[in-house]
Amino acid sequence: MELLRTVAELRRWSRALRGKGRNDGGHPFGLVPTMGALHAGHASLIRAAAASCGRVAISIFVNPTQFGPNEDYARYPRTFEADCALAKTEGADAVFAPSVEELYPAGAATFVEVEGLSNRLDGASRPGHFRGVATVVAKLLIASEADRAFFGQKDAAQVAVLRRMVADLRLSAEIVVCPIVREPDGLALSSRNLFLSAAERAQALVLSRAVRQAEALAAAGERRSSALIAAAQRSFAAVPEVRIDYIAAVDWATLDPVEIAPPGTLFAVAAWVGQTRLIDNTILN
Repeated sequence: MELLRTVAELRRWSRALRGKGRNDGGHPFGLVPTMGALHAGHASLIRAAAASCGRVAISIFVNPTQFGPNEDYARYPRTFEADCALAKTEGADAVFAPSVEELYPAGAATFVEVEGLSNRLDGASRPGHFRGVATVVAKLLIASEADRAFFGQKDAAQVAVLRRMVADLRLSAEIVVCPIVREPDGLALSSRNLFLSAAERAQALVLSRAVRQAEALAAAGERRSSALIAAAQRSFAAVPEVRIDYIAAVDWATLDPVEIAPPGTLFAVAAWVGQTRLIDNTILN
């Protein structure tokens, strides 16, 4: 597995694949963008990429532009050596680990913003967050010239923003969405779970319970968003230590709220467990 530190190195590596006959005989090149602190959810993305692509690169970059001034950029977990070991085990061929200065050179003044979508759900709670996400992912897709980029459904609002960005900018990469990976008790895997105390870890299960409650009601035929949201609110009420950020039923493409939730509706929750903000969701069928 190769370690690449600059955009020039990543681009040379990617183009060398094409020089061998379009990514090893016709297979696409897959990119898995991450901020490191890899867990089984990231491993599933790497495996999915390896299964469908000729070569796979994973990026490890804690992106400063998607953190607000009072957020956890400085303490975000950084486990680079362990991340590289996991990436290699799961089938990655290269790790792209640039410095901040490499992706944001001095005087950089260009950013990507998906208007409308960037201000909904997590964007409403974290102003500027999706501007930072869209900017760094655009940089990674342009630098790597990847055919496919793999993301987890847990970040469903981010997926909606990136799908629109790729479509609007006419980028050639396909956004591939992989299922949420959970702990045996239902907690969605997240690098931020490392911040939870034992008591907070138990409290955090309310997010998945709220999602499952809405899922069960929808499966039984309830399609009123107000009823689904009320059911999730009752789940949260049983754990008053957890502070709700949002509970929403939205069109996954636009992130606009819906009154009636047809199949394909994104039902999403976000909440503060102690000082840690967590998210979870489901796609209603």
